Amino acid sequence: MIYPQNFEQKIGFDQIRQLLKIKCLSTLGEERVDQMDFSDDYNEINRRLEQVTEFVRITQEEDDFPNQYFFDVRPSLKRIRVEGMYMDEQELFDLRRSLETIRDIVRFLQQTDDEEDTDNDETHSPYPALHELAGDIMVFPQLITRINNILDKFGKVKDNASSELLRIRRELASTTGSISRSLNNILRAAQSEGYVDKDVAPTMRDGRLVIPVAPGMKRKIRGIVHDESATGKTVFIEPAEVVEANNRIRELEGEERREIIRILTEFSATVRPQVPAILQSYEFLAEIDFIRAKALLGIDFKAIKPSFENRQVIDWFEAVHPLLQMSLAKHNKKVVPLDIELNTGQRILLISGPNAGGKSVCLKTVGLLQYMLQCGMLVSMHERSHSGIFSSIFIDIGDEQSIEDDLSTYSSHLTNMKNMMKYCNEKSLILIDEFGGGTEPQIGGAIAEAVLKRFNAKKTFGVITTHYQNLKHFAEDHEGVVNGAMLYDRHEMRALFQLQIGNPGSSFAVEIARKIGLPEEVIADASEIVGSEYIQSDKYLQDIVRDKRYWETKRQNIRKREKIMEETIARYEKELEELDKSRKEILKKAREDAEQLLQESNAKIENTIRTIKEAQAEKERTRTARQELTDFRQQIEDENKAAMEEKIARKMEKLREKQERKKDKKSKQASQPAVQPVPKVIPLQAGDYVRIKGQTSVGQIIEINGKNAVVMFGLMKTNVKADRLERTDAPKQTLNTAKATFVSSETQDRMYEKKLNFKQDIDVRGMRGDEAIQAVTYFIDDAILVGVSRVRILHGTGTGILRTLIRQYLATVPGVAHFQDEHVQFGGAGITVVDLK
Repeated sequence: MIYPQNFEQKIGFDQIRQLLKIKCLSTLGEERVDQMDFSDDYNEINRRLEQVTEFVRITQEEDDFPNQYFFDVRPSLKRIRVEGMYMDEQELFDLRRSLETIRDIVRFLQQTDDEEDTDNDETHSPYPALHELAGDIMVFPQLITRINNILDKFGKVKDNASSELLRIRRELASTTGSISRSLNNILRAAQSEGYVDKDVAPTMRDGRLVIPVAPGMKRKIRGIVHDESATGKTVFIEPAEVVEANNRIRELEGEERREIIRILTEFSATVRPQVPAILQSYEFLAEIDFIRAKALLGIDFKAIKPSFENRQVIDWFEAVHPLLQMSLAKHNKKVVPLDIELNTGQRILLISGPNAGGKSVCLKTVGLLQYMLQCGMLVSMHERSHSGIFSSIFIDIGDEQSIEDDLSTYSSHLTNMKNMMKYCNEKSLILIDEFGGGTEPQIGGAIAEAVLKRFNAKKTFGVITTHYQNLKHFAEDHEGVVNGAMLYDRHEMRALFQLQIGNPGSSFAVEIARKIGLPEEVIADASEIVGSEYIQSDKYLQDIVRDKRYWETKRQNIRKREKIMEETIARYEKELEELDKSRKEILKKAREDAEQLLQESNAKIENTIRTIKEAQAEKERTRTARQELTDFRQQIEDENKAAMEEKIARKMEKLREKQERKKDKKSKQASQPAVQPVPKVIPLQAGDYVRIKGQTSVGQIIEINGKNAVVMFGLMKTNVKADRLERTDAPKQTLNTAKATFVSSETQDRMYEKKLNFKQDIDVRGMRGDEAIQAVTYFIDDAILVGVSRVRILHGTGTGILRTLIRQYLATVPGVAHFQDEHVQFGGAGITVVDLK
């Protein structure tokens, strides 16, 4: 169930339909776009999503998908159901090309992988959902062949479509040729007599060949005047000699038309019984056009199919409103993505925050993406998102007041609330903007809380935006409802459009009013009217949101660095594996080379021995063989010697570099001032800080027993020979260093920049008490953060109220060591000097 009737207009889905129609190739797909509707059948939705996902792959990976001819010839097919009706040449041409497209698409989608499952004798398609869609579609190859026998490649009826048509066209060509020859003879004779200009040629008028003649010469040529030019300077005469031949052409053209109609009528009669099956195939073509349009739009939106589950859940990461994304992209801007989670533990999300902070956009994003998903469309979000299914979606957004129906704004909201409470259940999703608005705030908030209680009791899922404090408290106190806030940067006074679940958000009414330029006295009066408690609670709420945002940023930075570290470790491990593999390959190659060298040596020795034996101890042959063996051995020794010399040269180079580094180090030490003579060694005693010679751990002597000393290293006592100890300085405190190691370089840079820009004075004169306290709070926090030891607060003397409030606050701050009046020469009681720990 979808409520209300104009649901699609409220969330912008009507614009999605228009974008889909633009992507369609024919009216076939456009009709499917109009018929597209919301479904709560999990299997049906999943099937649609799989089809679109597979077509996205086809679009991105395949170049030969047949999508040339998507013609809608259904009106023509329905017309020839009547006996005696026929399809003309153009309709038949469109029928042939679209049937060929259907055949090629079915053939493409029914292709399977090359490998077969030998156990089950089954083949697997790379696009199983589309393969199933094309499984029972008829392709009519005989009908295509029959049309090819009638039409040529340009869509005209062939001469040999029938023997009678062939005869007519041959006679027509022969007669036309004889007329052309006769006209040319008459024209040449008239040109020679001077009746017609030399550059004149025969032309056509009303389907008959004629000769252009000047009006003064029209009596010179015997024939029929058919027409004259617009200026009256030329008349067109059909010579008497060709009148009969032209009449014959007219007769033959009539016979040709009748024969073509007979051929088309006869063909249409053979097609008539197959019209229902052909129309079914065109429904498949319409479905393919529709799926293709959804896939192309999904690519434009960078949309995907999330993990789709048959239960009620919304767990989205980086979800984006597609229409807003398109709009901002025209101005080179990006949408702030939405992270949102609704599950059985937190079914209803209550979003609060400043106006123009993105609450309504968040609401519309949830409604549009969920509706698109259940219409079988891909949605713009991260691939690790999880999405479920809802049986009904209700929305209450905008102003529905109506003069005709006697409905005010609040009446229309109450009507929507009534219908929602009546029909919603645990499988429903409700979307309500400005919950309880439109009437007196106190009773409006009470009614809204009562309605929210009913929604929670029915275990309904929903996203609700509000400014009412009582609803925020209700969400904190009741299971199933959770607060959420749209973040706002109060220093830059701008909305961040980021949703944060867990805490309610401030409306930042005072800050926004001050930014707009509302008079300060008006803001002050408003603050007095609402009371200091409300202002303080709103300030605390802002502080909570600020702190949570800070720690969330820290957590994200830690995650990023952990990911970088994991990637670095993986890269090093991979490089180590490659190095180990290379080392093994090098050793293996070296062994192979040595083995080959040994074999060559053995072969050379055997050849030498064989030569000596064959020569039967002839001196000359023996000497030659021995010389060859000696030369071979010398060659081997020279190669080994060269390799050894190169290795020695490398080692000598390394030693030389090492010695040069030592010389540089000695020269640097020599350039330093001489070390003072070491004073006389003082015996070790209890309380001295010492370390074992050659080690770095520092401990403190507890007691000395003769030549032995009891030393406390950390939490462990150790007995050590006194002559093994050497005196050292007390260990430095490493707390700040240890903590600093966990601070990212980015945070250190920010802290350094903040420290450079930090001013040690703050002026709160002219502020109201609560404003001054808020300003001093941030000032003291920043001072402690950057490590400043002393700051000054300029509050003036006046009645002394501001001074008293500030000092009461400073007394409660743990980081404040002392505060007092400034020296009389520098401001006295009008300035408070604060010393920080």
